[in-house]
Amino acid sequence: MYQSPRRLCSALLQRDASGLRRLPTPGLRRQSPPPAAAPRPASPRLLAAASAASGAARSCSRTVGVAHSGLIFSVCSMGHGTSRLYSALAKTLNSSTASQHPEYLVSPDPEHLEPIDPKELLEECRAVLHTRPPRFQRDFVDLRTDHPSSHPPIRVMQWNILAQALGEGKDNFVQCPVEALKWEERKCLILEEILAYQPDILCLQEVDHYFDTFQPLLSRLGYQGTFFPKPWSPCLDVEHNNGPDGCALFFLQNRFKLVNSANIRLTAMTLKTNQVAIAQTLECKESSRQFCIAVTHLKARTGWERFRSAQGCDLLQNLQNITQGAKIPLIICGDFNAEPTEEVYKHFASSSLNLNSAYKLLSADGQSEPPYTTWKIRTSGECRHTLDYIWYSKHALSVRSALDLLTEEQIGPNRLPSFNYPSDHLSLVCDFSFNEEPDGLL
Repeated sequence: MYQSPRRLCSALLQRDASGLRRLPTPGLRRQSPPPAAAPRPASPRLLAAASAASGAARSCSRTVGVAHSGLIFSVCSMGHGTSRLYSALAKTLNSSTASQHPEYLVSPDPEHLEPIDPKELLEECRAVLHTRPPRFQRDFVDLRTDHPSSHPPIRVMQWNILAQALGEGKDNFVQCPVEALKWEERKCLILEEILAYQPDILCLQEVDHYFDTFQPLLSRLGYQGTFFPKPWSPCLDVEHNNGPDGCALFFLQNRFKLVNSANIRLTAMTLKTNQVAIAQTLECKESSRQFCIAVTHLKARTGWERFRSAQGCDLLQNLQNITQGAKIPLIICGDFNAEPTEEVYKHFASSSLNLNSAYKLLSADGQSEPPYTTWKIRTSGECRHTLDYIWYSKHALSVRSALDLLTEEQIGPNRLPSFNYPSDHLSLVCDFSFNEEPDGLL
């Protein structure tokens, strides 16, 4: 059913999203790994809607073309729910409605969107997820050094969320039940993870539901978003796709002002490639300090190591120019599809931009990356790799804390994704602060 862009349910009429970061971390519990975990508590008044969402029929129709960043692509439903969350807040994916109301497939004016209370959105997600086990407990590790800060930290979240078309149509997660990949519920797991950690900046890869889910919902939570799709997304090869996947970058508008933004199509050996990046210079409203935040997703698969290395060098050169030769502090998030032994990792570690990898700080010696950031089982076998990173300007920024990873016991023998966790990649979250005397940097 068509919903007016300004019509929200009674529980979602809160007009102030500025308190998002001040909310307590909602509902985190430590979960024992056996599969007989207790079900999530559901909001009784929403059980009917949640039940309808979980049983909604799936439909697909390539009816609407969307122009974005110079690209034209088709949008096709991979399933739609009738939950209050979806019908009231997300842009419709119903094919007949999309054809009648194509404005739902482009970015709306944020000034015409009603703010929503993140606690109410979390309730909606939990109602849809009431039959699934509760979220895993992950703790932040305090990494504060001698660098004091007079301003609140900047929380950055990095996550390859797994494109829906790839999860259902290409990735062959042989140990993951098909029901665990249903978008009606998986999107709520993704949103629940974001709401739990309340990032100031959110860097995502493999986003193929930007216009119908993430942009309309996150904008109502106070975020400004940018999406840059891959030119030839593998999602488009899947019959029931929802358009191309790409990188997305969101930041809280009450904390930052956008100074400039660049969408970068990465090159390798002078050739334009299918991989992209977004780089934005932001100004902190509390401190007036500027920094650059970038998100990328490099070429996947074994045998493409030199290709990834060339893409990384191209990204570094672009960031060198954007940061005025490292005068502007920098944070780079991404799925590099590269272990620390690869050349592209070494290029970033030795760059003149003076970068360090934040998650190394969790190791005993501060020099070793985590043992894994992705863990899955495909038809080709089990894959356990460290591919995701948050790089930062070590002379200008300090890492105050980092979110610990899931343990092998929590992940379980069937690995990721699962009923517990929506992606084959773990989210990385860090709190940053500016050094008071950043060695002459801005």
